[in-house]
Amino acid sequence: MKRTVRTALIATSMLLSPMMIAGTALAAANTSTQTSQNQPWLNPNQTVDQRVSELLSAMTLDDKIAMLHGSTGSYVGNIPANPRLGIPAVNMSDGAEGVGNGMTGVTQLPAPIALSANWDQAAALQYGTVVGNEDRGKNVTVDLGPNVNIMRNGLGGRTFESYGEDPYLNGSTGVQFIKGVQSQGVMAEVKHYDANSQETNRMTENDIIDQRTLHEIYLPAFEAAVKDGNVASVMAAYNKVNGQYASENQDLLTNVLKNEWGFKGFVVSDWGATHSMVAAANNGLDIEMPGGQYFGDNLKAAVEAGQVSMATIDDKVSRILREMFQFGLFDHPSAGSPSNVVTTSAHADIAKQIAENGTVLLKNEGNILPLRKAKSIAVIGPDGSLSPMSSGGGSAYVTPPYVVTPLQGITKRAGSGVNVQYAPGFLPNGALPDIPAQYFGNGLQGQFYNNVNLSGDPVLTRTDTNLDFNWNGNSPGSGVNADNWSAQWTGTLAPPTTGSYTFSLSSDDGSRLYINGQLVVDNWNYQPVTTKTGSITLTAGQPVQVTIQYMQGGGQSSLQLGWAPPTGVSLMDQAVLTAKQSDVAIVFANDYESEGADRTSYELPGQQDQLIEAVAQANPNTIVVLNTGGPVLMPWLNDVKGVVEAWYPGQEDGNAIAAVLYGDVNPSGHLPMTFPASATEVPATPTSNLQVNYTEGLDVGYRWYDANNVKPLFPFGYGLSYTTFKYSHLNVNPKDTNGWSDPKNPGEVRVDVDVTNTGSRAGYAVPQLYIGDPASANEPPKQLKDYQKVYLKPGETKRVTFTLNPRAFSIWDAKSNDWTLLDGMVSIMVGSSSEDIAVQSQLTVHHTNDGKSTAASAFWNPLNN
Repeated sequence: MKRTVRTALIATSMLLSPMMIAGTALAAANTSTQTSQNQPWLNPNQTVDQRVSELLSAMTLDDKIAMLHGSTGSYVGNIPANPRLGIPAVNMSDGAEGVGNGMTGVTQLPAPIALSANWDQAAALQYGTVVGNEDRGKNVTVDLGPNVNIMRNGLGGRTFESYGEDPYLNGSTGVQFIKGVQSQGVMAEVKHYDANSQETNRMTENDIIDQRTLHEIYLPAFEAAVKDGNVASVMAAYNKVNGQYASENQDLLTNVLKNEWGFKGFVVSDWGATHSMVAAANNGLDIEMPGGQYFGDNLKAAVEAGQVSMATIDDKVSRILREMFQFGLFDHPSAGSPSNVVTTSAHADIAKQIAENGTVLLKNEGNILPLRKAKSIAVIGPDGSLSPMSSGGGSAYVTPPYVVTPLQGITKRAGSGVNVQYAPGFLPNGALPDIPAQYFGNGLQGQFYNNVNLSGDPVLTRTDTNLDFNWNGNSPGSGVNADNWSAQWTGTLAPPTTGSYTFSLSSDDGSRLYINGQLVVDNWNYQPVTTKTGSITLTAGQPVQVTIQYMQGGGQSSLQLGWAPPTGVSLMDQAVLTAKQSDVAIVFANDYESEGADRTSYELPGQQDQLIEAVAQANPNTIVVLNTGGPVLMPWLNDVKGVVEAWYPGQEDGNAIAAVLYGDVNPSGHLPMTFPASATEVPATPTSNLQVNYTEGLDVGYRWYDANNVKPLFPFGYGLSYTTFKYSHLNVNPKDTNGWSDPKNPGEVRVDVDVTNTGSRAGYAVPQLYIGDPASANEPPKQLKDYQKVYLKPGETKRVTFTLNPRAFSIWDAKSNDWTLLDGMVSIMVGSSSEDIAVQSQLTVHHTNDGKSTAASAFWNPLNN
């Protein structure tokens, strides 16, 4: 498979800088000069295969083994350079929503689920291009994204960093992200292959999935990444699939990925997901990350003992080198550095645009939106200002250069003629605001120890004004370890008022807070970032002694101390009063998602449902804005006039939501998932069982709701606009697919439909094409096969064309181990969601003389290309 690395970009502002171009040209010239008979692989005029062969023949077994495992450091993954052979380093960074791993000077884009809600392949290409451009500026050579795992259940902890519940939408979005990243000369790594659908027991669970479900639901997005996206790398998941760990799964890695799909790139284990040496090596894993427990000295010994062949090692190294040559790592090295500031105003504009266009208008009773006449607005909820939920957590988290809060965005957009008031309603569930340095007097004296138990003599003593640190796994100061250290800060705190104070400690790993010797917050554990709170009554004018302890046991490291001083009235009452005094009340509510843990409930956490109900009772013009990564229940839905799903919108949070609320942007987002009406009526839920049976089979997401005649709260593909659209004049050509028996001439079906803007303002329609297979196929009632995003002026009609190849009408036949067409009547349906089918027609699949099924050719692409 020939792969072309494109350097054309979406906008001039995203082109590689002149300095970078000059640097790469100079590097190429130097490389050519250095070329000699001893190192012919440095000659860029040869083919990639020639260069790989030449370099491979010059490598010792030690050289080869060194390329099959990596370490961490400035990057989450690093394979060191080999100066003797001129092999550059491979630097890996999390990057599903921007450059991660604690790097600063980058753009925090909206969460991938918000990108998916755009239903816009051009937007996905832009998004990936921004990520790739900033990767290159940081000298990242492998971007660990996209995440195309199917949302099997709505409580999955990583729903926000994937693209939803449908394989076609996941695949089409992921492919464009890949193309964008790789257009910048950075390798993309699609993940997590395969069936990583929950965080509960993700390291050890065994997912039991029948082959038909695997091929029709959980594999197509990865197949599209390989066949249409030409992705450079694949990350193997933590979990087992049908009895074998994904990192050593012969069926997935060798039979399907490398043989059936013809994947030429390399496979990397998720971090710590390698469980064997011989099985992993022989079954298709190419790189162990991090460390070399299996693919280091032990692998070398296995080769020398004949347990793993040299041909197998050479195949792994060749796959890595081939991509390195293809992406110009030898000839056009990046001038980037982890310290570079790579975010730009153009990137921020794209982040804002994607946040706006991914925002989904769920309810707009009485056209409460856009805001037109409101002279006073109440912004309510912790998410509105104290703790805006701009991103989920875990490895997908990107450190923003700033976050515009909803309060800031609305206040700015409303202008001086509108009175905007804020009331949190209750304290946020997460970290509280920092304690201002003025209340610590002379500051906090910190003592740092090179152990985790605060013992011995400190190796560093210093004064800090307050505690809000993210060390990103690096040393906190001169002489202190990067891993396995502890610290203690002591000082005096002067309470400004009398009453009950709430304190929070957020830390990775452990932390504790003592006030006058009393343990107020105990957060002492080895853990990802975790927040705990505690309360104590303090008296104004009576300073107290504070002690904060911290322990870091490896990996990431961060610490933040926050507080909420007492108020005279309850925060809930204050919010209700603020709502009563305003023309419109906008309640911001959220739910936090993160790698490492699944959500435990579809309900909004804490007092948020109670707050929304109370505000709705106080003000009939109440609007709810949700910042969630997945579906939530809405017991207050009938009591509010407007509901907006804004996901995790990234750094431009407040500006984006203000643009939508005021109608500067006509909302065009559509749901990439189904929102259930009940927590008990869902296709699947996370389970603590080590064996996870995918008993729902093909009925994932909206397929399950259709098959079981269950009405959801909001269906897949749903989204309102400030205008209206009409679908008409559906035409299917041909009506009969006679002649599809020849795989070399598979044919195609053309579907045309008119889309008309019947409203009074311009906007985007998202026509969605679903098919219903013949009854004999035993498939779900309808399945998404294509979509487009179409801009229409008021009264304008456009003819939209879809093209479907035979793969769109095929099912996976486990007996023949191939895609199969079945004769029969197929429904062709077009509408604005999986429930709202506006027009439909029929197609007769008739491709053989005897009416029997015919195996579909493997080259029929899952994305109809």
